[in-house]
Amino acid sequence: MRHLMSPLDFTTEELDRLFDLANDMERHMDKYAHVCDGKKLATCFYEPSTRTRLSFEAAMLNLGGKVLGFSDAGSSSASKGESVADTIRVISCYADICAMRHPKEGAPMVAASRSNIPVINAGDGGHQHPTQTLTDLLTIRSLKGRLDNLTIGLCGDLKFGRTVHSLIHALSRYENIRFLFISPEELRVPDYMTDMLKEKGIGYTEVIRLEDCIGDLDLLYMTRVQRERFFNEEDYVRLKDFYILDKDKLALAQKDMLILHPLPRVNEISVEVDDDPRAVYFKQAQYGVYVRMALIYTLLGLENS
Repeated sequence: MRHLMSPLDFTTEELDRLFDLANDMERHMDKYAHVCDGKKLATCFYEPSTRTRLSFEAAMLNLGGKVLGFSDAGSSSASKGESVADTIRVISCYADICAMRHPKEGAPMVAASRSNIPVINAGDGGHQHPTQTLTDLLTIRSLKGRLDNLTIGLCGDLKFGRTVHSLIHALSRYENIRFLFISPEELRVPDYMTDMLKEKGIGYTEVIRLEDCIGDLDLLYMTRVQRERFFNEEDYVRLKDFYILDKDKLALAQKDMLILHPLPRVNEISVEVDDDPRAVYFKQAQYGVYVRMALIYTLLGLENS
């Protein structure tokens, strides 16, 4: 039995096979429409989610399986004090695989250590969001044709953004990757991330103004400033509109640059950008269904059945 806690749980060769499978599912959905007949996915979401939870559910339904679970801690026995370890033991009696989101870092790891079924980390606090990272990598590989030789700008909340941290870790395993970290001083990427890049000899630059570097980028990964990660409302209000990508800024970018965003968007990408062919964040959301289909299929061992 295998779990997914981090995007690093799969080797780059395993990721290539997973992405090949996801692309095949995209092209031949009917071929996989009944592979999960009789299987059940439990979605245990202790924190609000739209895309992640619904894309997991859509993925399982596309494979012919069924879904059960909860979308809020208040509607589960966690509101009565039940531990994550006990919850997953119970869920293991009802389902074949579980996707768990939790505000506490490490909670899905605790669940995996006590589970009798595969557990997928669907986001834990500000720590990891591996299936979003798999979505990002599949989007890049599908639309750029490669995961190496890229200059990627990550813009916005680089301190608390779990999607950013996961993506940096994942891309750092590929050749000739260069990062540009675009953020205000208060939301800089944590030192442990830059220390990791230094140890690996991977180039990075930290800048404050998006206009100063957008022309150098193959990919721009925009993020929102996350109100739920702030302790001080005044700090959030001061920083929430620090970056707004609009047509004027986009005019400085390369013609084939891709704009990604894990969503939800607030103000950081103007709606006028949506019609630009470089804006692929809604395609990215669609790729999230395919990669989660491939992940469910793989963790259930269906390729060997």
